[in-house]
Amino acid sequence: MSHAATLPDYQDYLASFSIDEVIARLDDHRDGRFNAFESCCGRHLRAGRGEVTALVHEDTAGSVTALSYAELDARSARLAGWFRERGLGTGDRIACMLPRSPELLVAVLATWRIGAVYQPLFTAFGPDAVDYRLGRADTKLVITDAANRFKFNGLSQCPPVLAVGGPDGEHGDDLDWAEALGHAAMEETPPRLAPEAPFLQMFTSGTVGKPKGVAVPLSGMPAFALYMELAIDLRESDRFWNMADPGWAYGLYYAIAGPLLLGVTTHFCEAGFSAEGALDFMRRHRITNFAAAPTAYRLMKASGLFDDARQTLELRVASSAGEPLNTEVVTWVERSLGCPVMDHYGQTETGMTCCNHHALAHPKHVGAMGVPMPGYRLAILDAEYNELPPGEPGVLAVDIANSPAHFFPGYTWQEKHPFAEGFYLTGDVVIKNEDGTFQFAGRDDDIITTAGYRVGPTDVENSVMTHPAVAESAAVGQPDEIRGEIIKSYVVLRDGFEASDELADEIRQLVRERLSTHAFPRVIEFVDTLPKTPSGKIQRFKLRADAADKADAEPAK
Repeated sequence: MSHAATLPDYQDYLASFSIDEVIARLDDHRDGRFNAFESCCGRHLRAGRGEVTALVHEDTAGSVTALSYAELDARSARLAGWFRERGLGTGDRIACMLPRSPELLVAVLATWRIGAVYQPLFTAFGPDAVDYRLGRADTKLVITDAANRFKFNGLSQCPPVLAVGGPDGEHGDDLDWAEALGHAAMEETPPRLAPEAPFLQMFTSGTVGKPKGVAVPLSGMPAFALYMELAIDLRESDRFWNMADPGWAYGLYYAIAGPLLLGVTTHFCEAGFSAEGALDFMRRHRITNFAAAPTAYRLMKASGLFDDARQTLELRVASSAGEPLNTEVVTWVERSLGCPVMDHYGQTETGMTCCNHHALAHPKHVGAMGVPMPGYRLAILDAEYNELPPGEPGVLAVDIANSPAHFFPGYTWQEKHPFAEGFYLTGDVVIKNEDGTFQFAGRDDDIITTAGYRVGPTDVENSVMTHPAVAESAAVGQPDEIRGEIIKSYVVLRDGFEASDELADEIRQLVRERLSTHAFPRVIEFVDTLPKTPSGKIQRFKLRADAADKADAEPAK
């Protein structure tokens, strides 16, 4: 990159790096404790930056709303006062299923303001996905709107619902958002909590069993800020748009928490993705710093609309996460969008840990994950947890003792033990290059990455199995040019049922409704048997190979 010559050198930065300096920047109390509201909003007011725009939001009709940090402070104080009156407080889980809206941001900050834990619910989740997450987390309050309210009907347990737009005829007991925002402001100081206290309650896809709980501690905030500063190169002058949905980790960590920690402006586009919509949004809001999953770049490229976009766009840098970018897309972004694009790697559990940093000079290769984020030491391990030399594939691991920015304490309900010999094991198979960069080589499990979303096959299989015609089912990822992978289900039918396109459509629709609109099988193949080990375990690797062989021949739905 032409601007690389002026960047600080990665190794020089590491030599003087101190996590304590990052922590000091994020908290003006200097008491060894944290509050996420204070770090993301309160301190900006104390620094005289209350009038800085925190959010620019565009709704589905194209109406634009801007909220300053002072306005966010005032609104979240009133909602926090209402929370407190209802007896909500430190450690309570408050869940939100809302589109990318000002209400969402106010709800997040009010939750943190009382020391509670924000729990995202993706708007595409069906009732099964919602029911499990609410029950597991013992969620105390749900905030949603009319469009999503039906997803909370008929759950095994549903906490009180705070309805944006007010209660409707069917849900007369719901609480009214407008009334809550009319409450007297919370007057007490936001509670100062220990670094290990959680502020986000995430769930990550499991390959075996249900999604696993990830309670992100307050000590994760310095790592979020570092990612925004070094990898994203987010500056005060930037107009930043992270397209990712805040119902998932990347959107919540880096479209909400990350920009607010730095006191800059984040943009929400409420409308669903379209290439035309994305181009219009970038132009209208003069976006300078952009982040999205590879699928978005591939769809933008395929549309043809962006081919001369660099003439009308003001993009300075672009970032990508979720799966590796290929040379074709990288070259296209540089040529058509007129800026460099950098690939970044992370997980729900850890946040981003290995990046091609826009703000640091280091070797940058197309298709590589980059170098460890300052504050992390990454290692490649063999099956006995010995470190491997460069060039040999093994499991990527975080060396915990030598990673002061690492914050993952383990799964919330101990669903799995991902630690060994002082390492956190990512489950991703990676190669370290001689120059210190890391290269993705695959996964050592069956997670499917579709359009940037990680989907565990078990959830899909269990949902397929609820159809009365299905005896057995297995889900794998099938290569797809736009989405990276799509979900393919192999289905064994019960006696007396015949394979048909109509039956395949029924199964697809069932999974869409029960699970979510991104986790249904776009391809269904009816088979007589599934390949299994002698102990009866499905050999998904054989099905993956079969799906890859047939990928070009089978149209996705």
